[in-house]
Amino acid sequence: MAPNGDAAVAPATAPVEAPTPIGARPKQQPQRPRRISMEGLQRAMSDLALEFTKKVVVLDAAARLPAVSEQVDDARCECCGMTEECSAEYVRRVRERYCGRWVCGLCTAAVSAEADRSGTATEEALAAHMGVCGRFNRLGRANPVLMQTEAMREILRKRSPRGNLTRSSSCIPAITKDLN
Repeated sequence: MAPNGDAAVAPATAPVEAPTPIGARPKQQPQRPRRISMEGLQRAMSDLALEFTKKVVVLDAAARLPAVSEQVDDARCECCGMTEECSAEYVRRVRERYCGRWVCGLCTAAVSAEADRSGTATEEALAAHMGVCGRFNRLGRANPVLMQTEAMREILRKRSPRGNLTRSSSCIPAITKDLN
């Protein structure tokens, strides 16, 4: 459809024919499309050119965004060792909140959850989390199978009714009890 609402190619009007007798086939005449006037075509091209230049102006304005005023630096987490790109202001706020230590977003969530769960202060939750991360970095990265085995042992120890599992006892009853 043309921008002004007219159809670009209008269907040709078929001439009215007399009804065909029963059993006779009607004549098939090819229908040719009506020609578009030059004025309508020029108007459509003009409207398209105007729309295109509007989009180019919008794209040029988006390309000229103001420069970021803050310097972005890499900061290394003191718990897990992961690095993140952060502004100096963000690093300062995190250090204020977590006892002068810079803690990544993942460790921040873990420390906050630990503090909420156990009802302890942020300093104690941070110390506990740093202990877990330090143990993981020493054992887990060097020997992941050992770390997974240790994690399963801790899960079973927490779920055991007696509170501890020894080497002579089996963990199968504790597992089947949880399944039933």
